[in-house]
Amino acid sequence: MGKGDGESVSQRWGRLRFAIIGPLLAAPPGRGELQGALRELSGRTWTHPTSGEPVRFGFSTIERWYYTARNELRDPVGVLRRRVRRDAGTQPSLVDAVRAALHQQHREHSGWSFQLHYDNLRALAVESSLGPVPSYHTVRRYMRSAGLTRVRPISRRRTEGEERAARRLERHEVRSYEVTHVHGLWHADFHQGSRKVLLPTGEWEYPQLLGVLDDHSRLACHLQWYLEETAEAFVHGLSQAIQKRALPRALMTDNGSAMIAAETRQGLEDLSVVHETTLEHSPYQNGKQEAFWTQIEERLLPMLEGVKELTLPLLNEATQAWVEQEYNRAHHDEIAMAPVARYRSSPEVGRDSPDSQALRQAFRCKQWRHQRQSDGTVSIKGRRFEVPSRFRQQRRVVVRYARWDLSRIDLADPHTGKVLSPLYPQDKAKNADGRRRVLVPLPHQPTEPMQPDGRPAPLLRKLMREYAATGLPPAYLPKPDAGTNEEEEDES
Repeated sequence: MGKGDGESVSQRWGRLRFAIIGPLLAAPPGRGELQGALRELSGRTWTHPTSGEPVRFGFSTIERWYYTARNELRDPVGVLRRRVRRDAGTQPSLVDAVRAALHQQHREHSGWSFQLHYDNLRALAVESSLGPVPSYHTVRRYMRSAGLTRVRPISRRRTEGEERAARRLERHEVRSYEVTHVHGLWHADFHQGSRKVLLPTGEWEYPQLLGVLDDHSRLACHLQWYLEETAEAFVHGLSQAIQKRALPRALMTDNGSAMIAAETRQGLEDLSVVHETTLEHSPYQNGKQEAFWTQIEERLLPMLEGVKELTLPLLNEATQAWVEQEYNRAHHDEIAMAPVARYRSSPEVGRDSPDSQALRQAFRCKQWRHQRQSDGTVSIKGRRFEVPSRFRQQRRVVVRYARWDLSRIDLADPHTGKVLSPLYPQDKAKNADGRRRVLVPLPHQPTEPMQPDGRPAPLLRKLMREYAATGLPPAYLPKPDAGTNEEEEDES
């Protein structure tokens, strides 16, 4: 019988024993034949009721079972069951100090999982000399019997968009996937933590955790907490992940404003990283990232519940220690090894990381701007920036900038994207001194103006020749000069 048939170990032992000596009770052997029948049964092989392995039982053991069942008329199977231990359900290996610490730990952290309670209990036992801690299964059985179960928060009501996503999920199949190489695909997302941090202003605020994971190895490339989910924070964290690990081939994110910002998309395009986004309200498409948040909420943050004045620097410091010393080195059930071990042993397609300056230049948006011809400036976020005079002939120019950092704005080639020149903000106070730079000559522009040759323009000369070829006199009457008499006019 299988373990999932609803029978206890004691019941399975009772059934096996009765199956062995049952035929002797149904057809009792004659005088002098019982010993031979028992020896014959002791020579046979039976299936162990729990392990399923072949097993044999001794002559005296089967004989004891036989007499025990023969003397019981009401329930012979019941008397053949294994006796329940007197200390069953009491977990005697759990000493009083360990029990007390476990109860205290559960009162303080009722939302922890059994595994997290066990890991922290072992660490506390070493730190405080509580005594030996039994196995995980013993602790879990005791917690369940004592009612020390996990208290989960009440789930919120789903929105209309989530309902549509749920209906789509019901109509379409879902399949797990995994790329074949390290750095072939990264996952990145923000997660709002369940713990507030204390700000220097004296206010409390929920931080946002940016996580970047490698799909093949499950390695956490970088984790960092921020106060807001912005494009600046996303670029800041992603750039660190690239510099710490490598430049990936593809990146999967959701459709959050930080992930689809112009700076993010343009940067990934410049770095030749394929940007893939999930469907709306479909976190299962980024399932590895969502599963990772469970580790954050069930292991990392619960261990900080005792810290009353949790600050953002302390939270980030604890996160770095946890992810590098535990998560990346712990055994992962799905890949059957630690993420860092698979990261090192698997083939990879990553590229060398650009330097910090190249990353900052890449993650900037690219936009067209109209150049004001009166003073050679362009407007960016309500501020004027001067365009070098050698580009004054261009009515529209392409600028590269990040909205959170206007200290570096560049003029770019609209065809190749190459940076042509930096743009600096207009300084009206400095311009008031009256000094002006000489305009840089434009290509193919003569340096000295040329004097006209004293003749009409070529087009006008052409028109005059054509008019004269018609043979008609000029269609106008010349006005007489003041010194000409009327007789001369008449004669003329």
